[in-house]
Amino acid sequence: MEPHRSPEKTGKIAVLCLVWILFLPILIGGTAYGDQKAGDPKGDATIINAKGETVGAAAVVQGPHGVTISVVVSNLPPGRHGIHIHAAGKCDPPDFQTAGGHFNPFGKKHGFKNPEGPHAGDLPNLEVGPDGRGKLDAPVGGLTLGKDGLAALFGPAGTAVVVHAAPDDDVTDPAGNSGARIACGVFKLSGAAMLDGKPR
Repeated sequence: MEPHRSPEKTGKIAVLCLVWILFLPILIGGTAYGDQKAGDPKGDATIINAKGETVGAAAVVQGPHGVTISVVVSNLPPGRHGIHIHAAGKCDPPDFQTAGGHFNPFGKKHGFKNPEGPHAGDLPNLEVGPDGRGKLDAPVGGLTLGKDGLAALFGPAGTAVVVHAAPDDDVTDPAGNSGARIACGVFKLSGAAMLDGKPR
C-alpha cells in the first residue's frame, strides 16, 4: 500500500518537479538565444520565496554573443513582476535585503527607458500567468561570468536574482517602483564554469 503523503508535502514535491521539468532544457540545451556551446561558462540559482520554499530557478550563460539569462518560476502571484540581478550573493528571507541593490558597476540610473540608464542588472519584467508559472529569457548586456573586472557576475561579493511584487516601470530610480522583494536566488558557478571542482 502506498504511504500517505500530506497535502503540504505533495505540493512541495509537485513544485520541485515542475521547476526541474521547466529548467532541464536550460541546463541541457542552453538559453532560448542558442548561445551556449560546450565549454561556455555558466551559472545557476535556485529561487526561493519569503518562506524559504523553492519556487524557481535561473541560469546565466556566456556565449559568443554575450551573457543570457533564463528564469522559470512557479507558485508566484499572477501578473508582471520586476526582476533584476542584485549586487550581493545573499538571499536571506523574508525580505531579501541582504541581496543589496541592483548590480550597477558602471554607475548608471535604473531603467531601460531612463536616458541615464540602465543598470547592468536590469531585466525585462517577468510575466507570471494565472497558474502562477512564468518564464523569462533575455540578454544581459555588458556583463561577464568571470571573477575579475567591474562587469564580472562572480566577483568577491557575488550576485543574486531578485523577483519583486510589482511591475518595473523601467524608468524610476533606483528600482522602477517594483515593490517588495518576494523571491531570490544566489548565482553559483556550475558545469562548464568549474575546473577541477573549483571556479575558473
